[in-house]
Amino acid sequence: MKTDQKNKTDTAAFENALARTGEGRYSLSLYVTGTSRRSIRTVETIKALCEQHLKGRYDLEVVDLYQQPQKAKDAQIIAAPTLIKKLPPPFRRLIGDLTDSDRVLIALNLKSDND
Repeated sequence: MKTDQKNKTDTAAFENALARTGEGRYSLSLYVTGTSRRSIRTVETIKALCEQHLKGRYDLEVVDLYQQPQKAKDAQIIAAPTLIKKLPPPFRRLIGDLTDSDRVLIALNLKSDND
């Protein structure tokens, strides 16, 4: 039992360290609703953050819930906008106002709460 606990702790520590080094490729999906002003602003904000902090190391899929409702259903999206970080671990789901850069950077493990 102690070995399982230690392995989980070691894995979590490794994943956090890897994410903080900025190494690896980020896989992100952004779910928005149509071309509303809010959706456009959200897409612009996320793209700008990715270019600033992850240039050349990210894949961003933008999914319009109106155009691709099946993708939203498959991803269990219940609100928009929603940003999903699939890689690197840990998996994260950020819902709501994504124009708060600090909040997004913390969720992507690109900034700590203490910065």
